[in-house]
Amino acid sequence: QVQLVESGGGLVQPGGSLRLSCAASGSSFSRYAMGWYRQAPGKQREMVASITTGGGTNYAESVRGRFTISRDNAKNTVYLQMSSLKPEDTAVYLCYGRYLLSTSWGQGTQVTVSS
Repeated sequence: QVQLVESGGGLVQPGGSLRLSCAASGSSFSRYAMGWYRQAPGKQREMVASITTGGGTNYAESVRGRFTISRDNAKNTVYLQMSSLKPEDTAVYLCYGRYLLSTSWGQGTQVTVSS
């Protein structure tokens, strides 16, 4: 399994941008489908974006056109570029990696969108 560590969260004003990173350690990162979920207080965990081993992407309707997921297999890292942020994007963002029947999770990074 991979071990995942997220970074890049913080406080940003509405309309601003942030880039989250998820660094993976362990072997065979390129074999893992990767993605991001988010968890806001009092709400269900929500899939935000995912990227396949071949680079195919999928987005939640609520973030499509504002967020971009990408991966750099040479750096064992997946990114989430977030733009035009809204207060409703406030949540803990969690990175995951999935290979066959195994899923690994990071510890999460807090994103707060507020003026």
